Amino acid sequence: MNTGMWIGGAALGAVVAFALGWFIRSQLGKARLRSAEQRAQAVLDEAAREADSAKRDAVLAGREEALKMKEDVEREIAQSRAVQLEAERAFQQKEAGFNRRVELIDKKERDLKKSETDIAAREAAVAERKGELEKAVAEQTAKLARIANLTPEEARAQLIATIEVDARSEAARRATEIRDTAQRNAEREARKIITLALQRYAGDHASEVSVSVVHLPSDDMKGRIIGREGRNIRSFEIITGVDVIIDDTPEAVILSAFDPVRREIARRALERLVADGRIHPARIEEVVTKVREEIEAKIAELGEMACLEVGIVGVHPELMKYLGRLHYRTSYGQNILRHSIETAHLAGMMAAEIGMDQKMAKRGGLLHDIGKAIDHDQEGTHPALGMELAARYGEPQAVLEAIGYHHDDYAGGSLWPVLVAAADAISGARPGARRESLEIYIKRLEALEKIANAFAGVERSYAIQAGREVRIMVEHQKVDDARAQGLASEIARRIERELQYPGQIRVTVIRETRAVDYAK
Repeated sequence: MNTGMWIGGAALGAVVAFALGWFIRSQLGKARLRSAEQRAQAVLDEAAREADSAKRDAVLAGREEALKMKEDVEREIAQSRAVQLEAERAFQQKEAGFNRRVELIDKKERDLKKSETDIAAREAAVAERKGELEKAVAEQTAKLARIANLTPEEARAQLIATIEVDARSEAARRATEIRDTAQRNAEREARKIITLALQRYAGDHASEVSVSVVHLPSDDMKGRIIGREGRNIRSFEIITGVDVIIDDTPEAVILSAFDPVRREIARRALERLVADGRIHPARIEEVVTKVREEIEAKIAELGEMACLEVGIVGVHPELMKYLGRLHYRTSYGQNILRHSIETAHLAGMMAAEIGMDQKMAKRGGLLHDIGKAIDHDQEGTHPALGMELAARYGEPQAVLEAIGYHHDDYAGGSLWPVLVAAADAISGARPGARRESLEIYIKRLEALEKIANAFAGVERSYAIQAGREVRIMVEHQKVDDARAQGLASEIARRIERELQYPGQIRVTVIRETRAVDYAK
């Protein structure tokens, strides 16, 4: 009984334990399932939040990228517009310069037509005068024939001899008067000085000082300079205003221009382009603009350094720039800026000796050739242009007089032009200041003697004093004293017409009569 109850209790306990274990496992499974579902839901929520955040970041990044692209496009458009505006301004400036040149040519054509009209009127007057003279000669011949009982041939010979002697005497007297007047005024001779023409307006004779040579690493570079269908060389010539000459000269290109500043800009720009290797219109414009800015800065620096070297202050900055441009101009090999500095020092020394204002003398000497810095598109002599320029920037009256009249006799009686003119002559005439090639020098001497020997009655001639004077020996039987004076004037005028030379040439005609006898 007890055993059965024990077995039954054990069985019941086993059943209860099983049921209890199953219940506990069931509850644990449900708890684990709920926990897993909660974790899964948390993961899904976190994934959703991360997806939303990534989406927002992607949208923001896309917007920033779009904004950046928009800014880049707008910046490129602005740069393109700036380049286009600069090109338009450059074209307008070139067009304005071209219009000025056209106006200058038209003015010269009108002046030429006026000169032709004046010459025609003078020729008509000369022809009329010639007819009157022929009529007077005929009447005189008839009178002589009646009064002197001479044949027409004899009367004609006597009349011709009389008129010839009178004409020679009158011509010699008039030539002397004209020469004396020219020496007093010096205006006509001053305007014929060709040193200014070599810099402000050049002719064929100035080719040796109007070109620059740029050396190339190889002849292949010439093709790159020319560019496809010549676009590179055309762009370079238009931007710089310089002619580019490409010929058979090995590894060299020639730049030709009468403006030395413009030619220097072109030379430096081309050397940089060749060294860089990138040659195309946009690069050419970039390099030329940069070099032009450097040259302008150097010009201003040179003008300032010249003022400091001489020791003058208060010069207008724009006037300093004109002064610096003289560094790139020469007169028969003499640098005009160095010449101006020398003139300033010399004028200051002489002013100190005679009790004048030394600072004012230096100022006038430094600025006396400032008119040579002005381009040839403005008409007028360099003293007149320089005086106008200095007056524009407030220079004192003494300096204006020194600039405007250092080649003329000043009617106002001021000593400043005389002082500066003396210093100018000393600086230009000192040994080694100016030079010309040996070939040109010899040809000029030969041409002087050839011109003199071409006149009738000339026995021989000699060019002396380095071509500053030509002495002419004449045959005294063929040339009398009156004719000697006229011959000197004729030779001088022909030298002026046919030769190019610095300064002036003195023509001396020597007529010698020798009486010889022998004591036996």
